[in-house]
Amino acid sequence: MKKILITLMIFALALTASGQDITGDWYGTLKTPVGKLTVVLHISKNGDTYSSTMDSPDQGAKGIPMSTVTLNNDTLVLTHKDANIRYTGIILGKDSVSGTFTQAGQSFPLGLSRKLIVQASPKRPQDPVKPYPYREENVTFINPKGNFTLAGTLTLPAEGNKFPVVILITGSGPQNRNEELLGHKPFLIWADYLTRRGIAVLRCDDRGSYESKGDFSTATTFDFTTDVEAAINYLKSRKDINLKKIGLMGHSEGGLIAPLVASRNKDVAFIVMLAGPGISGGEILLRQQALIAKVSGQSDKDIEISHSVNAEVFRMVNEIQQQDSLQAQISRFLHSQAIEHPGVVLTKGSSIDDAVNIEVKTILNPWVLSFIRYNPEPTLEKVKCPVLAIIGSKDLQVPADANLPVIEKALKKAGNKHFTVKELPGLNHLFQECNTGAPAEYGQIEQTISPSALQLVGDWIKVNTK
Repeated sequence: MKKILITLMIFALALTASGQDITGDWYGTLKTPVGKLTVVLHISKNGDTYSSTMDSPDQGAKGIPMSTVTLNNDTLVLTHKDANIRYTGIILGKDSVSGTFTQAGQSFPLGLSRKLIVQASPKRPQDPVKPYPYREENVTFINPKGNFTLAGTLTLPAEGNKFPVVILITGSGPQNRNEELLGHKPFLIWADYLTRRGIAVLRCDDRGSYESKGDFSTATTFDFTTDVEAAINYLKSRKDINLKKIGLMGHSEGGLIAPLVASRNKDVAFIVMLAGPGISGGEILLRQQALIAKVSGQSDKDIEISHSVNAEVFRMVNEIQQQDSLQAQISRFLHSQAIEHPGVVLTKGSSIDDAVNIEVKTILNPWVLSFIRYNPEPTLEKVKCPVLAIIGSKDLQVPADANLPVIEKALKKAGNKHFTVKELPGLNHLFQECNTGAPAEYGQIEQTISPSALQLVGDWIKVNTK
């Protein structure tokens, strides 16, 4: 069952071995639909127990601990609970491991070696260089509903007081405050651009990620709204913030969260939806899978089979609320489809049982269930504050033609008189100027955010914070 979630993030691996010294550093390159990701493993031993941390330099992630490591002869099985990762590798010798990396039902080959392959750092010309012409503070605050600390960065113009402020909300997957991916730091760029224009910006690490506490693994979109509300309450405690001009800007899943918060919180003065969905999560995933598969060269027949299988699974998710019954029915259905369409539904090299178990576990994840079932349209019908909703014409993850008309219709039904809904020509899901819009292009493009998108958003926020 092939699918691409809204934001593809790769987080961790680990390693141990039998009969040889495997401690030290291991290196590999993971080839994913969003490009190549460098993996660095740091393996240590305490008595008879091995442990490992992992770095993903392309995502700004360091020192990520693994959940479990098991060894059967020379076969390694490694997992990371929060990121829903499984790595199976065969030790080929003291300097080499051959294996398969699986996350959210998608599998990719990953070989490891002790040799560091030095690659040139990708050029990111838009990254700002210190010293910045504005103030920057590392801040922490409490989410009282979970009683944990969130950590972030607040940037403030160098001069003045009572600043309008924007809270940036990341897309899906555990992400740092810069929403870092493949060397790109979109939220750093947004924060820098807006702060230079006189607007304060708060951006935070997701709960349970990097310097923020809390549990990410069981959280849903609705739980993340409480993190944003905690950020609003923190800003209200500061004397340098204009309490009547607190806005939200969410990217992808963040574009679901912003309207949810705004619909029930009068402290939100405006929202910006950057590639935020207007249709249900299940419909988003169906369209996303087909569009990305098409541009990646998959056959129409395989795309049709995948679409049919996914659509039936999502129907079950929407109609069956009882967890045990849902699990049993999805398992039976996927097992039958894996037998009927092994080249499409079954992950290459996996047994049917293993493939089905991975898929079912992924689908029953609280976030996935919630995302598939959630339809943002009724929420948008309750949003009264000014709204800017933009999507790139080449966005294959949240396609403009399917989402923008629904957003516009919902805001009109809300009686909202101050909204702008706009498709941006030639831009992808990250608002980069691109060729096809495929996620595989993201890391290859030097540009992080199109200047036209930056200016449009900056101008709109300035008008709505006068």
